[in-house]
Amino acid sequence: MKSFDLTGSVRTIAERSSEQQKVLKAMRREAMIPCVLYGGEKNVNFSVKNSDVRKLVYTPDIHYVNLTIDGEAHTAIVREIQFHPVKDTILHMDFFEINDKKPIVMEVPLKLKGLAVGVKAGGKMRQLMRTLRVKALYTNIPEILTVDVTDMGLGKAKKIADLSYENLELINPQTAVVCMIAATRQSKDAAAAQ
Repeated sequence: MKSFDLTGSVRTIAERSSEQQKVLKAMRREAMIPCVLYGGEKNVNFSVKNSDVRKLVYTPDIHYVNLTIDGEAHTAIVREIQFHPVKDTILHMDFFEINDKKPIVMEVPLKLKGLAVGVKAGGKMRQLMRTLRVKALYTNIPEILTVDVTDMGLGKAKKIADLSYENLELINPQTAVVCMIAATRQSKDAAAAQ
């Protein structure tokens, strides 16, 4: 997993919700994003610049964040991002504090590797899952998980139960299909000709 450095500053929470909404709107007009850091001894409300998180949010890569809030260092992952329904701007971000002693659950991108036997026979590879949910220490989570499909024949499928990775626990249901090779007209015609 890649690391990402981010700096924020503590923000105060207004006592009345109407005042809080005004403060949040003013913050967003200044291109600041309100954030919350959970999982530590106490929740920390802070804000970051919109331009500082672009390379963290708009990427297919997964990151852990070296977060500095008013000089205090934290290690975290992005837990949730709320977007504006029309403008698609970021309204709010939640971070979760992590450490190297407690496992976390995270979505990891999945990539298929190899040319399957069934594809050579005219079948079509269908990837049904693009990410896998894993539970592990953040130091053991890779940037990408690969699945070798070279031995898959026509009509065959790989399920979560067929996969295993060192130091990772797969959280997805064991019967969930990751990928399969569907028969095509070309493959049926080739089988009938034999």
